[in-house]
Amino acid sequence: MAQRQESGCLPCTNCFVTVPQDKYYAVENFGKFDHMLNPGLSFAGFDLCGCCVSFRSITSRVDQLVVDVHTKTKDNVFVTAKVAVQQSVKPDNVVDAMYKLSDVHAQIDSYVSDVVRSSVPHMTLDESFEKKDDISNQVQQKLLVEMGHYGFQIHKALVTEMVPNREVVQSMNEINKQKRLRDAAVMAAEAEKVRVVKAAEASADAAQLQGEGIARQRRAIIDGLRESITHGSSEQLSTEKISELLLITQYFETLRDIAANSKAQTVFLPHSAGAVSDVASQIRNGIMQAGAGQRM
Repeated sequence: MAQRQESGCLPCTNCFVTVPQDKYYAVENFGKFDHMLNPGLSFAGFDLCGCCVSFRSITSRVDQLVVDVHTKTKDNVFVTAKVAVQQSVKPDNVVDAMYKLSDVHAQIDSYVSDVVRSSVPHMTLDESFEKKDDISNQVQQKLLVEMGHYGFQIHKALVTEMVPNREVVQSMNEINKQKRLRDAAVMAAEAEKVRVVKAAEASADAAQLQGEGIARQRRAIIDGLRESITHGSSEQLSTEKISELLLITQYFETLRDIAANSKAQTVFLPHSAGAVSDVASQIRNGIMQAGAGQRM
């Protein structure tokens, strides 16, 4: 918001001047402030080649200044705070705004830097992001008081951005990346666990159903053997006979499966009915010996 020297609307004289709507014009007689002019065409006084009357102007619009402040947080991270200050000239204090300050932007920059560098070092990096509104309020209160003495009003002071060093940003992004990768690995492991558990449960259920089917199959075979052998007679088969019949059936089923498997290697078995009886005897003897060992 800089001041400017203006000239009249007629050549070689500043008697008349056209004042824009968005500016304040001050009339100076021989370098001394005399009065302010309203917007429009105005008569400033008698002048000769601009020696008697001169004009000084300043804008009435709201001006925005962006201040970059480099500072350090409580956890020793260097950041750049970007503060946007919106200010304008007070209509009642235009003279102070024109004649008191030589560089308005430098003055505001000093006040903003003072407030930011006294506030951010008491905060961690995360807190500086979370408390940007608190920093903005402190800056605005400071500027309202100090710049009011010079004829300026502060509309808003906003901390628009907190920018850490590039290395710090990369490390923070890497931390978040690794955290998300870890969460993804945990979720994948949980999914694999569920898949394995469900597969095991399905396998157990299938084995149980298969066992129940085999048991029903064996029961049907035993009933069928008993019925076919004892049909039309009063003879009752003992448990030992039924077991031998069942072993004979399983023996022939084993031979059938070996013959049906094209990848089966040569297997030598005693192929006779007596061999089945020997196998049955060996199984019974093994069971009896195991039961005797447990009783001892």
